[in-house]
Amino acid sequence: MAVNSTPETPLPVGEVSRLIGGWIDRLGAVWVEGQITQLSRRPGAGVVFLTLRDPSYDISVSVTCFRQVFDDVADVVSEGARVVVLAKPEWYAPRGQLSLRATEIRPVGVGELLARLEQLKKALGAEGLFAQERKKPLPFLPQLIGLVCGRASAAERDVLENARHRWPAVRFEVRNVPVQGVHAVPQVVQAVKELDALDDVDVIIVARGGGSVEDLLPFSDEQLVRAVASCRTPVVSAIGHEPDTPLLDYVADLRASTPTDAAKKVVPDVGEEYERVRALRDRARRCVGSFLQREERGLAQALARPSIEDPHRMIDERADHVAALADRGRRTLGHLLDRADSELTHTHARVVALSPAATLQRGYAVLQKADGHVVRAPDEVTAEESLRARVAEGEFTVRVDA
Repeated sequence: MAVNSTPETPLPVGEVSRLIGGWIDRLGAVWVEGQITQLSRRPGAGVVFLTLRDPSYDISVSVTCFRQVFDDVADVVSEGARVVVLAKPEWYAPRGQLSLRATEIRPVGVGELLARLEQLKKALGAEGLFAQERKKPLPFLPQLIGLVCGRASAAERDVLENARHRWPAVRFEVRNVPVQGVHAVPQVVQAVKELDALDDVDVIIVARGGGSVEDLLPFSDEQLVRAVASCRTPVVSAIGHEPDTPLLDYVADLRASTPTDAAKKVVPDVGEEYERVRALRDRARRCVGSFLQREERGLAQALARPSIEDPHRMIDERADHVAALADRGRRTLGHLLDRADSELTHTHARVVALSPAATLQRGYAVLQKADGHVVRAPDEVTAEESLRARVAEGEFTVRVDA
């Protein structure tokens, strides 16, 4: 419940500490899981002091227990071990310090760890963090590679030496961090985020050598998995050996069986690429050569054709035939014109002979009335009627005599 206080009536420190202790006393015993980071077993002391740490969130809490409680698991529990304790929260008022009083300690076995990892794997997989469509392709030739590994570790040496042997010009941005223990998870996450924030980093390799299931636990931590899933830079997981499969392998864009394998998959081999370029160049040269030879043969065949070799021969062969046809056509047309001319002359003569003008030339005249009607009989005219007389050389007017 809230406590009423004002600047005029503040609570003493002792009262606040007492109230906090009262609230904490109301809490019952709880099962707590963590990793032992500090262990103090003083000879002759009846109480054992240890620190329990949550590696995922970098939070620690002090734990005390009677020696008899710890002696039951002393042979299998040491610093760095993961344990589950049944403890009740306690508040030490004089120092304002929270601790846990443990009444039972159980070591976390490998089977339990694997079962929990399998549950976490299913939960993260259901969220789609391991989906194939989320995987980002690696660049063909990365200019700057981010490397997260242990300081002076075999994994660091394997990645650097193999990568530089394959492509001497490759550059690395290295982050040395603890790769096991209580400080591993937050520092690995921080290193991955720092490298992902660098625009020049093309790919990130998280590498570690082999180890036990407990040693590789930081790379199955949920916080690290989510941090890698949110990276915009492709991430390569190179943890342990081929049989080792931490959850980082599933969320990473590429899984490498070993750190050496990571270097081979991320960095192309300059010798292999040179041979590939040479082979492609030779193949291109052969293709161009074959194409030119094929076109040359086709051109030679085309030039060997009679119509191309002597294009005027067909014209020369047809010239005499064309000349004969032209002469024949000319003669035929001449005959037709001569015959037509003769027929025209005869027709003209007949027309002239039958023409009224020819009759007028022989002394005849044609009488026409005023309306142009030709007079053919005496009764067609009347006395004193004017008529027009047409003769061969012209016409004149005549009058009918009564």
